[in-house]
Amino acid sequence: MAEAKAKFSKLLDKANSEGPQKITKHRTIAVVFAVEDRERKAGRKGNLAEFLASSPLRDSGLKIRRLPMRLRKAEL
Repeated sequence: MAEAKAKFSKLLDKANSEGPQKITKHRTIAVVFAVEDRERKAGRKGNLAEFLASSPLRDSGLKIRRLPMRLRKAEL
């Protein structure tokens, strides 16, 4: 625990300067990253309608064909 506390400051500095840092204990259990990275990745860039309207496939002539299938019965 003392070693983890001693290296925590270094971990935060590396996350800020080098990017996300994985914390492992036989497997990856957590990732530490800078707030700026999270805000940049989580920030919305428009809504779904704007995204679809700007799609390069919009005027491509792509035809989507649905397979004729019956709906499944769902138990509630």
